[in-house]
Amino acid sequence: MKMNRILSLALAGAMGMSLLAGCSSSGSGESSAPESTAPAESGAVEESTAPTGAAFKLGGTGPLTGDASIYGLAAYHGAQIAVDEINAEGGAIQFDLRYEDDVNVAETAVNAYNTLKEWGMQISLGSVTSTPGVSTSALNFEDRIFALTPSASSPSVIADKDNVFQMCFTDDNQGSASAQYIYDQGLGENIFIIWKNDDVYSTGIRDQFVAKADELGLTVAGEATFTTDTSTDFTVQLTQAQEAGADLIFLPIYYTPASMILTQADQMGYAPEFFGVDGMDGILTVEGFDTSLAEGVMLLTPFNADATDEATVSFVTKYQEEYGETPNQFAADAYDCVYAYKQALEAAGCTPDMSAEEICDALIEVFPTITFNGLTGDGAGITWDSTGAVSKSPKGMIIQDGAYVGMD
Repeated sequence: MKMNRILSLALAGAMGMSLLAGCSSSGSGESSAPESTAPAESGAVEESTAPTGAAFKLGGTGPLTGDASIYGLAAYHGAQIAVDEINAEGGAIQFDLRYEDDVNVAETAVNAYNTLKEWGMQISLGSVTSTPGVSTSALNFEDRIFALTPSASSPSVIADKDNVFQMCFTDDNQGSASAQYIYDQGLGENIFIIWKNDDVYSTGIRDQFVAKADELGLTVAGEATFTTDTSTDFTVQLTQAQEAGADLIFLPIYYTPASMILTQADQMGYAPEFFGVDGMDGILTVEGFDTSLAEGVMLLTPFNADATDEATVSFVTKYQEEYGETPNQFAADAYDCVYAYKQALEAAGCTPDMSAEEICDALIEVFPTITFNGLTGDGAGITWDSTGAVSKSPKGMIIQDGAYVGMD
């Protein structure tokens, strides 16, 4: 497997414009999110820094329980660390953070959003995952409450909504960049795709991957799908891939089914290369999963927890101290969202006594004009266009010795 600077060039070009945490105290003492190391029903609470003065009410929804909870909890925890840091400074910008559990279900996310609206939410972190994000972003648009989602990456989340922005890469760009990288590196002669056909995140990436593969002349030997109800046994899909002679399997899916695919492939004695996307971030924390099976798995992510810059080291250290684990990209993106809000609110001259609609109008004007330097992306800074799409460079990662290692 060649690991060289072609990755940087290929991914930066394809993804210049681009997924996904209730009983714990938030910045104001609101009980909204569970402690990640305790069962949700235990009523465990987290210590946080309360705002020292008037504060902007910042709300978000995410899967704090259920199969996708690693994403929701990571986003909630990353945002909470940023809020605590900002509030501890005692400056003019203070935040009152509240997350509601949406269990990665659109209908539940709508109810969670309405709870936040009744609470008085002035600005939003949207939803953590894409399917709920499509539903809640429509409400953000209708209610004129500005949203900056850390990880709901479907283009439908921001489409035709002037007040909904993304911190994450969009699905279509992930699909295109993955195909480009596989092509440039010569990683597979026959590619097989296993994707989830009832999830907008997975289908969006798959569609763009296929289109780009066709453009590049990559051989897609076949593909197979699954749904939420059929996400435990992948014997049929893997057998199809093996019979098609696939030497690389592309997985535009989340980490839980991916861990099962790797396990079942090993049981079959089938050892192709595996290439994933940002939803794979978290696979090393799956309970009971043999992480040695993930050796050599590649994925795209905007965040490298092993980076040695001061900001990343500080964030990773705090996260590990608070939550007992290494943060993934969802935590870093949410952390960046809060600090991007701080910068934009300062630039717009917003104050907590303004209405949500007034703040929304101001942020619509300001966000496309700022350059934000955060944990994700690279030194060139993060920017947005008027559609809400983000521009930042990704990082290619490979799993080695049970850890993510940067390939750039």
